[in-house]
Amino acid sequence: MALIPYDKNAVWGLQKLHKSSSTYHFANHTIKIKQNWKQLGVAAVVWDAAVVLCSYLETGAIDLRERSVIELGAGTGLLGIVATLLGREIKVQRD
Repeated sequence: MALIPYDKNAVWGLQKLHKSSSTYHFANHTIKIKQNWKQLGVAAVVWDAAVVLCSYLETGAIDLRERSVIELGAGTGLLGIVATLLGREIKVQRD
């Protein structure tokens, strides 16, 4: 059972969860995530908390280069994808 009832007209803020996909721009990449709320429930959508944490990681506050990251219970995996991309990013210093 989903934590939030599946009713696309119930709450305006939840309408984005009912789209079949979401597109994000992180780590110089465009990431398109497929979603399927009806079939898989809460694990099949990109949650705002994942997007916020991706934005935070992108600021560089935590250096992910050459680090191992485990993502547990973060919906569709957007956070893990972004962490991997940021960990592989090569920073070029200019003189």
